[in-house]
Amino acid sequence: MGITIVGLGPGSFKHITLETWELLNGNGPLLLRTAKHPCVDTLKARGVSFSSFDYLYEQAEDFASLYQQIAAAVIEKAKQGQDIVYAVPGSPLVAEKTVELISAQAREAGVSFTIIPAMSFLEILYTRLGVDPISGVTIVDAADLALLPPDLVTGLIITQVYSRQVASDAKLALMDCFGDEYQVTVVRHLGLPEEQITKIMLFELDRLNGIDHLTSVYVPHRPARSKLFSLDPVVDVMARLRSPGGCVWDIEQTHLSLRRYIVEEVYEVLEAIELADGVKLCEELGDLLLQIVFHARLAEESGGFTMQDVVDTVTEKMVRRHPHVFGKITVRDAAEVVVNWDQIKKQEKAGERIGVLDGIPIGLPTLMAAYKLQAKAAKVGFDWDDIGPVWDKIAEELGELKEAAALPEAERAQKTEDELGDVLFAVVNLARFMGIDPETALNRTNNKFRRRFNYIEAKLKEQGIAWENTILADLDVLWEEAKKKEIAG
Repeated sequence: MGITIVGLGPGSFKHITLETWELLNGNGPLLLRTAKHPCVDTLKARGVSFSSFDYLYEQAEDFASLYQQIAAAVIEKAKQGQDIVYAVPGSPLVAEKTVELISAQAREAGVSFTIIPAMSFLEILYTRLGVDPISGVTIVDAADLALLPPDLVTGLIITQVYSRQVASDAKLALMDCFGDEYQVTVVRHLGLPEEQITKIMLFELDRLNGIDHLTSVYVPHRPARSKLFSLDPVVDVMARLRSPGGCVWDIEQTHLSLRRYIVEEVYEVLEAIELADGVKLCEELGDLLLQIVFHARLAEESGGFTMQDVVDTVTEKMVRRHPHVFGKITVRDAAEVVVNWDQIKKQEKAGERIGVLDGIPIGLPTLMAAYKLQAKAAKVGFDWDDIGPVWDKIAEELGELKEAAALPEAERAQKTEDELGDVLFAVVNLARFMGIDPETALNRTNNKFRRRFNYIEAKLKEQGIAWENTILADLDVLWEEAKKKEIAG
């Protein structure tokens, strides 16, 4: 007893192999999965006797149970001691679920089976559409489209698009990945006299007439996209560094010990932005990200949270605070976006922040802290209506600083420190009215000073002049020279 599985080819009788034809003309029982195949009329005309499982199609609840029933029936026939020839459309090993089931069940039952090579519709499709499968092709049943990866870049052949409803389901699934107006090719009755090859936009897929069991869809490959974004590489490196046998220094770190490094990295990012240096900015953003991953790793080890929690939390927050983008709220301008943001943030923090000035981190750089203190006070009306009084306040504070500087030495130190702080606080207020971030502005000036001073130092070295042999007037000349070069640049 045994089962020989053959393929009837893609459609036309001329595509049946000679080996298959000889088996079809044998003496044993010939079972067709379905008699709804273009070459079956020719088999009848040539006196080939067969039976089919078409009657099961009408009884089965779904294709999964149908294919199970067909496989079980073929195995049962073989167990009765007969040599069975089982014929399927196309090739036995291309999109043929019953062959897969019969092979598995035959092994379990101790029934021998042989699969004979055959031509599938794919060979005709490749020829008609000029597709070289070596460049990459994915073949999938229309019922399994949901299993495709979203970043698929190979060409795609969808089989079993046998009805308008299946075409509609396929269209919806594909539009999520390719868009509405991606061009696809619908092929029908390949290799037959009535063969049709139609190029359409994806949204038109279920509008075609004549869709039947010999319909397939070819979706050409998309240009290769860059690799999907993933934090996994840096997360994995940090896990390795913190694991036993990793880096001793990394293993010893805590949230507290890492504080200085995250501050340093932020300022190095700001410097790269100031320099408009894209390469440096990329590197410094990576260093800053490493610090974030480092803290997340420490938290994960103690059972606090993971890097995924960090990503999920900020993602949910951004969606929640942008209802004009992700919801149904409309806004007129950017100012209204800020108002909505503040209202949503206030609702989120209800119970956590009672006072007006709550929520400003203690460890903020002082200029930034002053800016935020003033901004929060302004939201409840503690602010001037225009910039005029701000200028007056700066002049007032400078006058008080001068007075403090003239005090006797015993009183001067504490008083001048207080008054200088008031001057700086007033200048920060001016920056706020001008819409300038004082921290960024001062950082920009620091970087500018560093560049110009480095220029002076390089010039002195070039001329072989030591610092102690220079006078301020000469240094001022070099400073102005550096300034002019920057402006020209």
